[in-house]
Amino acid sequence: MGFRTDSGRHNTMKMIIFKKFDDLQTYLTKNRAKNHQIGFVPTMGALHNGHISLIRASQAVASMTICSIFVNPYQFNDPKDYEKYPVSTEKDIEMLEKATVDILFLPEVKEIYPYGSSLEKYELGYLETILEGRYRPGHYQGVCQVMSRLLKGIKPDQLFMGQKDFQQCLVVKELIRLLDLRVEFHSVPTQREPDGLAMSSRNSRLNPEQRKNALAISAALQYIRYHLSKGDPAPVLGVARQMLETAGFKTDYIAIAKSRDLRPIISWNGKEKAVALIAAFQGEVRLIDNMLVN
Repeated sequence: MGFRTDSGRHNTMKMIIFKKFDDLQTYLTKNRAKNHQIGFVPTMGALHNGHISLIRASQAVASMTICSIFVNPYQFNDPKDYEKYPVSTEKDIEMLEKATVDILFLPEVKEIYPYGSSLEKYELGYLETILEGRYRPGHYQGVCQVMSRLLKGIKPDQLFMGQKDFQQCLVVKELIRLLDLRVEFHSVPTQREPDGLAMSSRNSRLNPEQRKNALAISAALQYIRYHLSKGDPAPVLGVARQMLETAGFKTDYIAIAKSRDLRPIISWNGKEKAVALIAAFQGEVRLIDNMLVN
């Protein structure tokens, strides 16, 4: 699609595709002189309307929107999950063109990791020990590896990520603080299918029966949202867990935490801003979702 130039750039309609940081930065430097605000949407491809909502959020405040597609090998603690991650690059490009994205950054692994597995260590503290950090050891180090390279290489003014990965949003905010980067972070609300299932690239791996069962996640979150009251949340969580088990889920965690830092809520005072979070397997497919409860 489009044509290849010696600079490593493709032209496809109005969208430009770059594969190398140097070529992208040369282009961006020229446009920064025109006082463009650059919005950035990082993705791993297999795009859906949830990703498009991030793009729309960027387009609402930035004069130029960049989307990246890169399946990052270092954030998969399960090699099988990496191998099975859905790839649909041609379809993704068509979606981005239709969404009038300005630039697609489509790097190879060696462009992101020119020195192989020689990786930095980021001190993420408590966030790396709970929930996703506990059940996917090394995952957030991998997220920080790729995000640090993308943010340093692109130097966006605005960054847009989805609230469905609630903990990841907090991790990336912490990374921005650690690196002292001048980028404004935006967490965009989760987009859902008409029946309530959170949009996810992994949904495509569900068979029809699993897709039907998957609705138990959003139903369990809604139950928590409407039944959480002052005091011990354990009884409400117990009912929600039973809803998941009845639908054939194997649950990694179901939790209620403070939305500002994901510290667990042992006894809710009725006022503390809280978020309910779930990670569970439907067959071999691991799904995550969350919902603010007040």
